[in-house]
Amino acid sequence: MSVLRIAGLQTPGTPGDVEANLAELDSAAGEAAAAGARLLITPEMFVTGYDIGDGVRETDGLTQRVAEIARQRAVGVLAGLPARRPGGIANSAVFVKPDGTVAAEYDKTHLFASLDKTRFAAGDRLTTIVDFDGVGIGVLICYDVEFPEAARALAMAGAQLIAVPTANMVPFDFICTSVIPVRAWENQTYVAYINHSGSERDTVYAGQSSIVGPDGVPLAAAASDGRTLLVADIDTDIVQRARADNPYLTDRRPDLYGPATDRHRPVQ
Repeated sequence: MSVLRIAGLQTPGTPGDVEANLAELDSAAGEAAAAGARLLITPEMFVTGYDIGDGVRETDGLTQRVAEIARQRAVGVLAGLPARRPGGIANSAVFVKPDGTVAAEYDKTHLFASLDKTRFAAGDRLTTIVDFDGVGIGVLICYDVEFPEAARALAMAGAQLIAVPTANMVPFDFICTSVIPVRAWENQTYVAYINHSGSERDTVYAGQSSIVGPDGVPLAAAASDGRTLLVADIDTDIVQRARADNPYLTDRRPDLYGPATDRHRPVQ
């Protein structure tokens, strides 16, 4: 059995102000550590802001600065930030261990509308999983989790927690309240869905961050606005029992679907 306490920071942040956001990350990491959490998760593109136009082009040194905060506070951090790749700028999340070691970087694979498609290059790796304190933690970013195939791939690869930095906006509140509990239930995983609150330019964020158990029930949840630090425990025994009681993963029939789902074009 492994029990891991995690924290999720819902916040408006300071759009376009890297220094202010890193200062808030440092403060939140201290709060998380004081609450006994071993991992802090931020919203999508938290370090720079998400809907800030050309400001997302600032990338140099951001991962190293997040890593230094993790090391100083002795707490793991999964932070949303832009990252420079050969194909352009990626909408990325960096997973840093409490000693400052970068364990993984994940680039958003499913780009949402013009907010993503005009600014970011899509990632091409579907499953990123970090073994952290005995818990398999898979990473998705925002729109990724709205595709059941992405969450299922992580569960099949061994994820017991799916961590999702997000920037979900109004009017898509139902993603927060309806889709996320279903993703947890259908995969018997914990899901930490950590959103922005407030607004950036014309984008108004839905807030409503949550950490949901494998039974689809929220363990911690935030309101639609304001700054909240969510804290909850991830228990691998509960995942194991949930998968025994609700064996979706073992009762699958990939012989009947799998590649077949990719052969058909959507009906227009």
